[in-house]
Amino acid sequence: MLIFTAPGQGAQTPGFLTPWLELPGLAERLGGWSELAGRDLIRLGTTGSAEEITDTAVAQPLLVAAAIAVAGLLGEPDAAAGHSVGELAAGAIAGVTSAEDAIRLTRVRGEAMAAACGTEPTGMTALLGGDEATVLAAIDAAGLTPANINTAGQIVAGGTLAQLEAFAANPPAGARLRPLRVAGAFHTRHMAPAVDALAAAAAGTSVKDPAITLLSNRDGAVVGSGQDWMDRVVRQVANPVRWDLCMATMSGIGVTALIELLPGGTLTGMAKRALPGVELLAIKTPDQLDAARALVASHATSVSPDAASGSAPDLKKES
Repeated sequence: MLIFTAPGQGAQTPGFLTPWLELPGLAERLGGWSELAGRDLIRLGTTGSAEEITDTAVAQPLLVAAAIAVAGLLGEPDAAAGHSVGELAAGAIAGVTSAEDAIRLTRVRGEAMAAACGTEPTGMTALLGGDEATVLAAIDAAGLTPANINTAGQIVAGGTLAQLEAFAANPPAGARLRPLRVAGAFHTRHMAPAVDALAAAAAGTSVKDPAITLLSNRDGAVVGSGQDWMDRVVRQVANPVRWDLCMATMSGIGVTALIELLPGGTLTGMAKRALPGVELLAIKTPDQLDAARALVASHATSVSPDAASGSAPDLKKES
């Protein structure tokens, strides 16, 4: 059983799209999506500076467009999941939305979250190691939110800069703290204004039920309803990402291979410990396409007749 995973904000690096633009049709596709994203995705993914592509309103559509574009080159997976904004890429791959609608929604999400970051000084700190129960209790006592629970020994806390500063002065035993270079406290109550903006955009978006297995960041559950998935993605903006539970579900449903879409590396790094025995591939450059297609051929099972008859995702045009 093969799953495609789409990384979230922070996975982008300067120039990561450059070698991909040599592939036939990819530049044209990204050029078309640039208009929907409200920014030049090709320039940003090739010559954009590290500071420029760290901007929330830029990074999010850039990442989602890259993941969807590469997924369209690989064939059909059995399942899909995305970390944070990567959920919008996973939804397009699963056929819940068109690629174009995923890009539109990502633009709204990124711009709304960037605006929410400007209302109050907030941030995020990664906690590495330590007893999970102790770490979570300390986060709660400090008035912070465990915004990302990624895997054993990796939790990200979010809150005001004042709260994070006080927390750093009295950290939980056994945990190493690493402040993150982010614009604000994503997946916490501080993003509530962005939820309303995304909900308004989502209300006018056509959705279908997933054509393949689709996992949710909220609780790792398999989501069978397109509308339920959309509601979850909207609310997730201000609620914690439970990637640990997504990986537990991957293990439970029998995933044997995981491909992390462009720009790969973050999610496969987590999976190395959490998913022993699963074949992993983090896609970074086009020369990995043959290896990725080989994984699809050897691990993906046949698509069900219902999924094959019209509900499979079309990543090239509006559905």
